[in-house]
Amino acid sequence: MTSPYLCPNCKTNRTRFNLIEQLSEPVKLDPATGAVVERYEGEQLSPFHMSYQGPQIKVQCGVCGLIEDEKTFIKLAEYHQYSSPS
Repeated sequence: MTSPYLCPNCKTNRTRFNLIEQLSEPVKLDPATGAVVERYEGEQLSPFHMSYQGPQIKVQCGVCGLIEDEKTFIKLAEYHQYSSPS
């Protein structure tokens, strides 16, 4: 995180945020009970199990509570930095 943020919902918060680190755990569940049948380690997924493709960090606005991808907050801050009259 080395870029400024701006909340895309309230459009005023530039300073108060919660950073949420996402941890993916690939598992196989029993379809009847929902119990974990198998936990996959590292890159050893079954042929029909896709690895997690989502962001590592999500951001929550500390003012309005919106949770989005980090890039959403960064892009809005960049847009407003360049579109503001100097």
